[in-house]
Amino acid sequence: MGIWGLGLLLAASLVFGFVYRAKRGRVHPAKSLPRDRAPSALDLSPLTVELGSRGSFIQFSSAFCTPCRATHALLTQMVESLPDVKHIHIDAESHLELVRKLDIRSTPTTLFLNGAGVEVGRAMGTPKRAQVHAAVAAIH
Repeated sequence: MGIWGLGLLLAASLVFGFVYRAKRGRVHPAKSLPRDRAPSALDLSPLTVELGSRGSFIQFSSAFCTPCRATHALLTQMVESLPDVKHIHIDAESHLELVRKLDIRSTPTTLFLNGAGVEVGRAMGTPKRAQVHAAVAAIH
C-alpha cells in the first residue's frame, strides 16, 4: 500500500508542477463582473503615480526576485516605443496593504490597466514579449 501511495503522491506533484509552470508568465484577462456591475478603476491611492493615457503596466516585485528584474527590463524596453503606455514598478514588500487589496500572490505580478485605470489583464511571472504586445493591443 505504501508504494502505491508514494506513486500517487509523485504523480499528483508532477501534474501540479506542469500546471503551475504552464500558468506562469501568461497574461490572463481580468476577472469578469456580473452584467449589472461596470468595471471600476483600481484604487491606487497609497501611491502617487500617473497612469498612461492609453494604458499602464503596474509591476509588483520584490528585492531578491530574479524574474522580477527580467520582467522590469522587458516592460521598460517595451514602453519606450509606446509613449501613451506607462510602466510603474512597485516594491511589493513596501506596499503590503495594496498587495493584499489587489490579491497579488507572487512576484513578479504585472497588472495591465486601460487608460481609465481598469484592470484588463494580469500576468504572474515573466510574460513573453508577444503576450505583452497582445495585451497592449487589447487595451481599449
